Amino acid sequence: MTDILPYLLERAKDMENSLIQLIKAESPSTDKRLVDECGQVLASEYSRLVNGQIERINQLETGDCYRFTYGEGTEQILILGHFDTVWAQGALPIEKRAGKLYGPGAFDMKGGLVVTLFAIHALFANQVKGNRKIVFLATSDEEIGSRTSRALIETEARKSVCVLVPESSLPPNGDIKTARKGIADFTITVQGIPAHAGHDPKAGANAIEELALQIVDLRALNDHANGISLNVGRITGGTRVNVKAEFAQAEVDLRFMTKKQGEQIIKQIMHRTPYIAGTKITVTGGVNRYPLERTEQGVQLFWQFQKIAQKHGYSLQEGLSGGGSDGNFTAALGIPTIDGLGPVGDGAHARNEHVELANLPYRAALIAEFLAQNLHT
Repeated sequence: MTDILPYLLERAKDMENSLIQLIKAESPSTDKRLVDECGQVLASEYSRLVNGQIERINQLETGDCYRFTYGEGTEQILILGHFDTVWAQGALPIEKRAGKLYGPGAFDMKGGLVVTLFAIHALFANQVKGNRKIVFLATSDEEIGSRTSRALIETEARKSVCVLVPESSLPPNGDIKTARKGIADFTITVQGIPAHAGHDPKAGANAIEELALQIVDLRALNDHANGISLNVGRITGGTRVNVKAEFAQAEVDLRFMTKKQGEQIIKQIMHRTPYIAGTKITVTGGVNRYPLERTEQGVQLFWQFQKIAQKHGYSLQEGLSGGGSDGNFTAALGIPTIDGLGPVGDGAHARNEHVELANLPYRAALIAEFLAQNLHT
């Protein structure tokens, strides 16, 4: 495998064309037809590049998922990706400018899918196999919470010695993610007692006022120094300006660094005591994704990637992401997981979403050499 990087550099244009195909196959999470069409493009590219098994996993509501297998063995390395995007069809143009490819999903995470395809292709073309197999699981609903694919992800993870996630890397230098924050979501509902605001100001119980007091309390739970952030992102309530509000509601997003930390904060969020007599508070929700915590096993995976990068003549660093991915699920099961293996780029979920085309062969070689080093028990 000493010649793997030159081999992939010679295929840089093929990688670019493959990425353009995937981006053109727009795949907004909630449009099953479009997501399925994108999945078919991905499967076609795998079939073209690798002589491996392809299993299409049917889903009723979301796009179908795919399980691509290379090699044989009772043990496996799992590569975990998704091909749905946050963008509505036609929302972004596809453009190539100054060595960068812009478009919906370019960075999150179709660039990561392409470097994975070509990493496995490099193993196939160079006849590299071991007594472990590679399973590349491509899912269709990550951007909307992985509701239908989570069980599939966790089943595959439990069979794996480690999990590689070619999600978008950390800008601007393409750092790998050895940690991701956990995510929890809550809805806080306040029930008040309506009354005329002018006839009898002391009557009733204003749900909006109670919610405002609760929001001030919640704000105090922020602890940025320790990685805890809480955001009240949406509020609704009331009917008319001259009526004390009978109803008010807030939607809350919580990010946290460790499972223990999250559980402590969640208890405080769930147990709310009203300030205003006559109001009643209900809190629903909970953890969506536990954190991908920085562990010794994860750091050891990172060191392997770092050594490969050094051999190729560039520096590779690690970092933390405040957002979640499907890697959070696998890490929570205790499976060594490393994330952010996608190409250098920027603009995830933003109108400037792009990848740096020159980096594609380097990222593919990084993954390919790691796989080659770990295909034997």
